[in-house]
Order: sequence, then structure tokens, then C-alpha cells
Amino acid sequence: MHRSTLQRTLRRSGALTAVALAAVLAVAGPAAAHADVEAKGARALDQNVELTFSAASESTTAGITKLEVILPEGIAPADITYEKGPDGWKLSPTDRGYTVSGEKQAVGEDVEYVVTVRQLPDAKSLVFKTLQSYSDGKVDRWIELEEESGDGHHGHPAPRLDLKAAAPGAKLVSPTPTPSEEPTTAAPTKGATAEPEAGTPSAEPAAAGTDGDDGLSPAVPLGIGAVVLVAVGGGVWWLRGRRGGTA
Repeated sequence: MHRSTLQRTLRRSGALTAVALAAVLAVAGPAAAHADVEAKGARALDQNVELTFSAASESTTAGITKLEVILPEGIAPADITYEKGPDGWKLSPTDRGYTVSGEKQAVGEDVEYVVTVRQLPDAKSLVFKTLQSYSDGKVDRWIELEEESGDGHHGHPAPRLDLKAAAPGAKLVSPTPTPSEEPTTAAPTKGATAEPEAGTPSAEPAAAGTDGDDGLSPAVPLGIGAVVLVAVGGGVWWLRGRRGGTA
């Protein structure tokens, strides 16, 4: 083969190899990103378990600002205690889980934080669907289940924690009360006014229920008698006065 032809062939072959390598890297790049959860040796029904969450950055122009986690069945937001994470970041409970957020991280910087769970449920595995927000408004949705994402190397699989069988004798402790379960009205206090029970006599005047009279109070006849006596006495006094004046 002529030398110049060989050189052209090698250059063309090298260019094709570079294009193929770039294509492979472009496909493999996003697949390397992930969100994950770990708890070494975790067993079902274990108490006060530390879970370490990590979320890889997929953006080349913005930093991560928030991670929202949807808790699996058996774990309530009140069961979660924030241990540590990026500087200045805080945990806030939500109706379905919690968020961990704060100042945006550097572009391309991953996020890792740790929480403690009061007790793990009696399950074989737990899925923690996660929404990962960036400073430019973009959101990575790590919510796909294993059966939806195939072998787990494509798409956005949700963080999953596999649990060992519960230890012998392990039991489910009382669940943490939620605000909706707390009593909203106080029980009636002793001595409070209440409706009279059936059969309880009402507080009416005793005279109103007296049998054998005409319904008048005993004080009425006495009053009438007193008036009569006064009138008679006054008449006698007047008559005596008249007689004295005539004499």
C-alpha cells in the first residue's frame, strides 16, 4: 500500500475510534450518576439505625440545592432525626417524608447526609424515592423502581436498602404519634355543667309539685289574714276616736 494512502487510512481509522469513544462516554456518563442509601448490616425492626444517603450531581452548570425524600411505608417523618450533611443544610418534615436543603453546592459536587431512623419496618427492602433539585430549577427524579429501570444502570432508579431478617425476639415498638392522632378537644372537666340524666328530678320549686292544695303558696292565706286583722284593728281605733270626740 502506498505510504500516503496508509497515512490517510490510519487518520480516518483514528478519527472513527475517537468518535466511537466519545459516544460511549456520552452514554456511560449519565449512567454513572446515582442516588443511594446505605446502612451496613441493617435488619428489619432494628432501632435507631443510621442511614447514609448520597446523591451524585448530573449538572455541569448548576449546584444541588435540595433533596426531597418520600419515605417508604412503615417510616413516618417524625421517626427521622437529622445527624449531619452539607454545611448549613437543614432537614424539614413534609407530609410524605422530608427535605434536606440549604445553600447550593459547587457545580458537579455530590451531596451526602446522614439521618437516624427510630425503627425500621418489618420488610425485606425499603425504597426511598428522591427528587434532586438544582440551582437552575432542574430536577432529577430518582424514583424508578428496580423492575422499571431494568438492570439499574439506566434511567433514574430510586435509592433502595435491602434488609436482613429481623433479629430473634425483635418486636415493633409503638408508632410515633402524628399531629393528626393527637386529641383535638379536651375531655369535660369534673364539675362542668351537663344535661341532667334521665330520671333525675329537675330543680323546680317544691311548692309547685305539692298535692292536696289549690296551687297557692301557704304564705298567701297568712298574708290575707294579716290584712284582715289590720283592717279590723284600724276600724276599732277609728270608732273609738269618733266616740271620744262626740263626748
